[in-house]
Amino acid sequence: MKACANVNVMFADLPFLERFGAARSAGFSGVEVPFPYDHPVPDILGMLGRNDLSLVMITCPPPNYTGAERGFAAIPGAEARFRRDFKRTLRYAKALGVQHVHIMSGVVRGPEARETFVANLRWALEEAPGQSLTIEPMCQDDVPGYYLNNVMKAFDIVAEINSDCLGLQFDTHHVQRIHEDVLGTWADVADRVRHVQLAQSPSRVSPEHGGEIDIPAFLAALKAAHYKGWVAGEYIAGPEDRAHLFWLPD
Repeated sequence: MKACANVNVMFADLPFLERFGAARSAGFSGVEVPFPYDHPVPDILGMLGRNDLSLVMITCPPPNYTGAERGFAAIPGAEARFRRDFKRTLRYAKALGVQHVHIMSGVVRGPEARETFVANLRWALEEAPGQSLTIEPMCQDDVPGYYLNNVMKAFDIVAEINSDCLGLQFDTHHVQRIHEDVLGTWADVADRVRHVQLAQSPSRVSPEHGGEIDIPAFLAALKAAHYKGWVAGEYIAGPEDRAHLFWLPD
């Protein structure tokens, strides 16, 4: 596995552009920047190059997350909004060399939501051939009403579309809150997982803290499955912290 840092939450006490250097100094070889849209592309490219970092994941949509809706991909009637935002995200992804684009489903219920979600994902795969897309189940405690609220629901959608460019984003905190069994759920869906995010639960604290997840056992499961993708730290950590780094590969 390869380790990256989600600089939306890690090193957040630093100015945005300084978080890249903090990630490299901590031993990460990549970063997630879920919402890069308020920052000039040349500035981000400069920090990636200066620190020899890969940009692993950005999120689509929305371009302005704080206080905004949690995506539109599964919302009937919002297809035009989703496609407009996806095209903008794709421009960033191409310019920044992004590996994964995370597609947010949005807050919605009903059978039409699944049909809309599947149709929009198929459209996005055709619009961006070769671009890796991920979908991530999120727990209702953190994102009330979120459509993609179950790992097996996400797994079934990925299996139905059956594209090499679409996979699951497996966030240990969300999975634990939804299913209360990270290891068992991983075993059920590992072959469809393209990206992993690591945090303790029920609070999204760093993995050295106690909680409901046996983090060493989960890391051993990744190794046993020969998982070669990225694992992102998505928890609060400052630039002077070191205890949380035990999970980084040598």
